[in-house]
Amino acid sequence: MSDRAALLKGIRAWLVLFVVCLVLSGATAFPLVHELRWTESLLNSLSVPEHLPALTEWIERVRHGLDTADADYPFLLYGTDWLAFAHLVIAVAFYGPYRDPVRNIWVVEFGMIACAGIVPLALICGPVRGIPFWWSLIDMSFGVFGIVPLYVVRRRIKRLEALTAPAAAVPAAT
Repeated sequence: MSDRAALLKGIRAWLVLFVVCLVLSGATAFPLVHELRWTESLLNSLSVPEHLPALTEWIERVRHGLDTADADYPFLLYGTDWLAFAHLVIAVAFYGPYRDPVRNIWVVEFGMIACAGIVPLALICGPVRGIPFWWSLIDMSFGVFGIVPLYVVRRRIKRLEALTAPAAAVPAAT
């Protein structure tokens, strides 16, 4: 296998991993009410409240808020539907670099910027919305972990670009 083919295969594998994670992250935003009920039940069955009471209390509070919103103000949950949709749309954008990585490196760089943007968003909006700092750290981890495969992909695309760049013009011998 040529260096170019190996780089392309690696780039595509990392992109598929990133897209799968992005789609899963987005898809979980649709059934939030049911997920929180299930999560709370699972935590209780595993005796988590005894070991991590702050986590259990937070999940219970969020579940109660979602239950209330779902019962009295279901239109509020439409915002999380849009969040899920945004994840899916962004995932589709990564088909460009999958197809032609060098020409579409900007999508990877955009994704890296978006991942970096998660940190200030969590640090600013988390306290404004009453999110516990430890939960904001979990949110920030998505950006930190998300940027890793994109960084690897960007480096490989740059190597691929160097391999496929036309050789510098050599003056003809006289």
